[in-house]
Amino acid sequence: MNELKPKLFEVFKDYSGKQLVKDIISGIIVGIIALPLSIALAIASGVGPEQGLYTAIIAGFFIAVFGGSRVQIGGPTAAFVVIIYGIIAKYGVSGLTVATVMAGIILVLLGIFRLGSLIKYIPYTITCGFTCGIAVTLFVGQLKDFFGLEMEKVPSEFLDKIVAYGKALGTTNLVALILGLGAVLIMMFWPRIASKLPGFFSAIPGSLLAIVITTVIAAAADLQVNTIGSVYGELSSKFPTPQIPNVNFEMIKELIQPAFTIAILAAIESLLSAVVSDGMIGDTHKSNAELVGQGLGNIFSGLFGGIPATGAIARTAANVRNGGRTPIAGITHCVTLTAVLLLLMPIASYIPMTTLAAVLLVVAAGMADWKAFARLCRTAPKSDILILAVTFLLTVFFDLVVAIEVGVIMAALLFMKRMSDTAGVQAWKYTDDPDVTPGEAEKLKALPHSIKVYEFSGPLFFAATDRILKLGVDENTKVMVIRMRGVTAIDASALKSFREMVAEVGKREISIVFSHVNEQPYKAMEKDGFVDLVGKENFKPNIVEALNYAENIVK
Repeated sequence: MNELKPKLFEVFKDYSGKQLVKDIISGIIVGIIALPLSIALAIASGVGPEQGLYTAIIAGFFIAVFGGSRVQIGGPTAAFVVIIYGIIAKYGVSGLTVATVMAGIILVLLGIFRLGSLIKYIPYTITCGFTCGIAVTLFVGQLKDFFGLEMEKVPSEFLDKIVAYGKALGTTNLVALILGLGAVLIMMFWPRIASKLPGFFSAIPGSLLAIVITTVIAAAADLQVNTIGSVYGELSSKFPTPQIPNVNFEMIKELIQPAFTIAILAAIESLLSAVVSDGMIGDTHKSNAELVGQGLGNIFSGLFGGIPATGAIARTAANVRNGGRTPIAGITHCVTLTAVLLLLMPIASYIPMTTLAAVLLVVAAGMADWKAFARLCRTAPKSDILILAVTFLLTVFFDLVVAIEVGVIMAALLFMKRMSDTAGVQAWKYTDDPDVTPGEAEKLKALPHSIKVYEFSGPLFFAATDRILKLGVDENTKVMVIRMRGVTAIDASALKSFREMVAEVGKREISIVFSHVNEQPYKAMEKDGFVDLVGKENFKPNIVEALNYAENIVK
């Protein structure tokens, strides 16, 4: 059960008042950083701005309290925008709520059944491909508000969106465009200025500064640009209450696919964030506890009107850099956002939509590792480049669900092909290069023609079974020696092929002797009854004993 014990319950052994102050200060700073991102990501996802804060508050609290990382900051992230937008377009807000809760349940089950380590088996080509694809989709999705285009509805499909933008380009609001460009410039140059400032001022995020400056300018000059208030009306400053959505079996069946996608993406991003933060603070996270925390965060986020959440790498890194070392910082971040929701939310209605679009354009530009994408295209094997390209293009032109499914299937098939290529069989002849087994070379040199020796190497599974059935014998063969020192694993398909081979050679009165069968293959053979079929006396620990035994059979 220690694997599922939250990190929060372990930090108080050597907790000090000095660290408490650092955690509180860091939590307040991260809450300020999360404010504009939470609002912007919610709007980009197709929901109200309040729901972004609900998510950061509710999900962030459960992730901090029940998670497996000391410094993880949870909340909405850019990776979910494409998925959420697609779910709302197809199933509505109630469908999103159900999918979020279902994803949370899946994450909890993944943690309880200790499956946190399985996430590492998703290839980097897939994660790089869909991350870059999400970045492109998110970037393009903000162009309407950034340019101030007059459009009744933005299509959800990528190509349709580009076409619609082209048709509406004549309606560009130059004031909104200039204001948005100003916000981008502030976010680009502020970090250089902030690094030279003392104390609190250096921690002010460029996104928050851009929002404050452009909002003041737009309000003071009465600029004719869309704002959150003009688009979404009056914003609620009340704390959300839990609501149980109407659910039926048909809805669950339809939403199981997007729910799994949310869960897998949340698991990947949160565990990646935890690994990054481990390196920053010299700690080791608990992957299964982290998945349980992420699951609880998504369950309650959905019930309280929020959207899917996960560990946010940038906010987690900011937490570490500002002195946060325990989940108290994550809880303080939630308290800070709650205070903003209850006291300052009406002011958010004056924020220009073009500014929020600018914030997300910068987020989209920074979330994808294009250098790694280009390096993979130059240096990776062609099969890996194909997986990378397919995942990227499917994410952009279709959706993330299809991209991950197809990418994982292609990667699995490629892996099986590569494993099959490593599995081999070789007919042994005399060699002057002695093996680790004493006397092997001399023994092989003196073998009669009636004994055939074959050595298998690599894992024997269903993709490599044809090699078992292609062993050649002639009319002089009396004994086949199967050497398996290089076989680390065997599956049911390979065992079936071995049974067929034994039956075939048995008709020709040829004996079979196995040499050096490793632990896993031997246990599998024993459980299958294959050892009893061949006879335990025909399994020898090394090649010399196997060949001596084979010679006795011939004599």
